[in-house]
Amino acid sequence: MSILIDPPRWPAHGTVFAHLVSDTSLDELHQFAAQQEISLRAFDKDHYDVPRERYEQLVRAGAKEVTGGELVRALVASGLRIPAKYRAEKLDAILRRRWARTLPTEPELGKELLGLWSQEHRYYHDRVHLLSVLEAVDRLGGKLSAEELMLLQLAAWFHDAVYQGTAEDEFKSAVLARERLDSVLSARAVSTVSDLILLTAGHNPKESDRLGRILCDADLEVLARPEPAYQRYAHAIYQEYAHLPRHVLAEGRSRILTALLEKATIYATAAGRDLWESAARSNVSRELEHLQGWKG
Repeated sequence: MSILIDPPRWPAHGTVFAHLVSDTSLDELHQFAAQQEISLRAFDKDHYDVPRERYEQLVRAGAKEVTGGELVRALVASGLRIPAKYRAEKLDAILRRRWARTLPTEPELGKELLGLWSQEHRYYHDRVHLLSVLEAVDRLGGKLSAEELMLLQLAAWFHDAVYQGTAEDEFKSAVLARERLDSVLSARAVSTVSDLILLTAGHNPKESDRLGRILCDADLEVLARPEPAYQRYAHAIYQEYAHLPRHVLAEGRSRILTALLEKATIYATAAGRDLWESAARSNVSRELEHLQGWKG
């Protein structure tokens, strides 16, 4: 057991909070939290926020008392620490700058989209995911024209702009893109962006669809992250479906992951396969084994 807790010194909501982390794995952290009846909603990407009144109880249960500095250093060394650019205080500024480069004539639209991506019910489909997809598009789209890159970036901005965890999210996001871009881009460009968004529902682009293959691969880049980051991604998905019974969540999630493994390749571009295929298959297989324990 390597659960760490720092002193409760972080004020919010009329009390002060401590941070609860593991320096080994998120699975260990979530298991400890569940045993102590700490809500999954208290999890914030790499730690749980726990109120001062729970501090002594958690120490008695086995959490090791450390200073704030010791906790951060242990988290960084474990590989579980969230990079600074993915934290709230950095994200908005980074994304605003990116939007200004993509569509500088429409600052209000960028503000609207950023607001949608910041909704409280999002745990995985949030600003971190948006930035990650944009960065993956940059990595895969080095040989694109300026216009092609703009269309891909707009599709990334809109692809989960509407997110309620339903089968209609991509369709509604595509409709939003058409409505907002209709007077901004040509009809052909708007249609391209809309079609790209719809592809992210199933991630099955045609071989001839170069932009579609790039966007789908960028959207799935997360599957190939180092194991601690993949764990963080998986648990964020579980948080978005925390309203479901665990066995129901496991069944649905397993179907999605199994379908990915049954594809000849998860990634549609040569670069995506070279960069991510092997790691993604290992991560997905490992998560499927983990979910087997939830189905009983």
